[in-house]
Amino acid sequence: ITYTIHDKGLSTMIDWRNKDIYGRDIPARNRAQWYRLRKWQRKIRISGATERNLAFALSELDRDSSRLGLPRSVREAASVVYRSAVENKLIRGRSIEGVVAASLYAACRRCKVPRTLDEIAEVSRVSKKEVGRTYRFLTRELNIKLPPTSPVDYVPRFASELGLSGEVQSRSIEIIEKAMEKGLTSGRGPTGVAAAALYIASVLLGERKTQRDVAEVAGVTEVTIRNRYKELTEQLEMGVTL
Repeated sequence: ITYTIHDKGLSTMIDWRNKDIYGRDIPARNRAQWYRLRKWQRKIRISGATERNLAFALSELDRDSSRLGLPRSVREAASVVYRSAVENKLIRGRSIEGVVAASLYAACRRCKVPRTLDEIAEVSRVSKKEVGRTYRFLTRELNIKLPPTSPVDYVPRFASELGLSGEVQSRSIEIIEKAMEKGLTSGRGPTGVAAAALYIASVLLGERKTQRDVAEVAGVTEVTIRNRYKELTEQLEMGVTL
C-alpha cells in the first residue's frame, strides 16, 4: 500500500503494451477491444470529483518531490498530510498546489530532510508567502507538532553540493553545536548559520570555498554569511580570517 497514489495502489492497471500474460502479441483483431477496455478502466479507476482532485494533487506532489530530490519516505509523509487535509475539509478556498506545497514542507521538517520555503515555492509555482501561510494553517488545524529546524539538518546537503569532505561536515556541526550552547543561533535563520559554519570549517581545514559559492548553495546572501561568520568567530573566539 502506498499513500502517494489516489487509490493507494490497490487497483489493477491494464498494461499499455499489446501483450498477453505470457508476453505474446495480442492479435490485431482484438486490439480495438483492448483499447476500449483501457479507456473504461481509466475512467472507473478515478470515479468522482474528489478522486480526480486527489489524483491531480498527488501527481503534483510527486512532480515537486522529484524536482527537490526527496526520498520516498518524505513523499509518503506528505501524502498522508494532504489526505488528512482533504478528510478534514481544509482544501476548500485554497489552491491544490498551495496545499501540496505546504504538505511537502511539513513532511520535510517531520522527516528531517529540510528544504527552505524558497525551494518549495520555486518548484511548486506557488508564492513563498502562500506556502508559509498554508503550512501554518495546516499545522494548526491538524494539530501537527514539529520542532524548529536545526542548522545541523542542512549541513550534509550543503556540504555535498559544495563537494566538501566529511571532516568539514563534522567540524561544521561542532561549530553549530557550540553556537547553540551559547544561544548564538536564536533568532537566526538556520540556513545562514549552517552556511557560515561550513564556510568557517572549510577555511580551517584547507578546503576553502568562496562566500558566493556557499551563498548560492544555501540560498542566502553573502552579507548574511559575513554577518553570521563575524558573530560565530568572535563569540566562539575562533581565529579565522575572511
